[in-house]
Amino acid sequence: MRSGILQRTTGYNRAVDGVTLSVGRGETLGLVGESGCGKSTLGRAILRLIPATSGQVRFDGQDVLAARGAKLKALRRQMQIVFQDPGGSLNPRMRIGAIVSEPLEVHGLVKTKDEARARVRELLEMCGLKGDAADRYPHEFSGGQKQRIAIARALALRPRFIVCDEPTSALDVSIQSQILNLLADLRDKFGLSYLFISHDMAVIQHLADRVAVMLRGKIVEEGTRDEVLGNPKHAYTKALLSAVPEPDPLVRKQRIVFDESAV
Repeated sequence: MRSGILQRTTGYNRAVDGVTLSVGRGETLGLVGESGCGKSTLGRAILRLIPATSGQVRFDGQDVLAARGAKLKALRRQMQIVFQDPGGSLNPRMRIGAIVSEPLEVHGLVKTKDEARARVRELLEMCGLKGDAADRYPHEFSGGQKQRIAIARALALRPRFIVCDEPTSALDVSIQSQILNLLADLRDKFGLSYLFISHDMAVIQHLADRVAVMLRGKIVEEGTRDEVLGNPKHAYTKALLSAVPEPDPLVRKQRIVFDESAV
């Protein structure tokens, strides 16, 4: 925070404060909370896309925040991200083939152009796209197709852990379910671990094995999906669940308003 005529720094707001989480192999941890609560900041700090001011991030016993050089490069192969905005995460000047093959080339996983093309085709088809999509540009695709391309790029290095940062919130409802089903299928096929960030409890309910609820940079409730969504303890969790739309028009749901001043 800044104040005074000279706008000197007089204090700091902690976007994430005292958070402890773990994600098992093949597990999906749903991180849920309202916009601005620190979910995306946490996800990006885990991957070192933004600097962490304190704390530890450990992946298979390795200290991610302390890694340098070859060790950090090796860790980056294992940890990837799918961003919220599929259009903004794809370079509009590059063809899809170049976008998906770039991480393969940077990490030296392909030796020839033919090998790269074959791998790109395999990844695109795995994510529900035709192989010839590699020759086109991002603007030629719909939002759902762009997110499939982003997922293909994240899978290129055969990672074991993926941060999914609200990957369906910018998509139509019908397309959301397709992308969620794709992510679930890929998780089961490759034994992937997800940190799935969302503000939508219905999405979390569909995909997560465990759920952590974040409020103002802190975890206020954590447990299995059935524990947190079926028998919530914290008032904020109850308020989030009460906001989930009820599909039956004959059922009237009581809306719970969360009072932050009471916490």
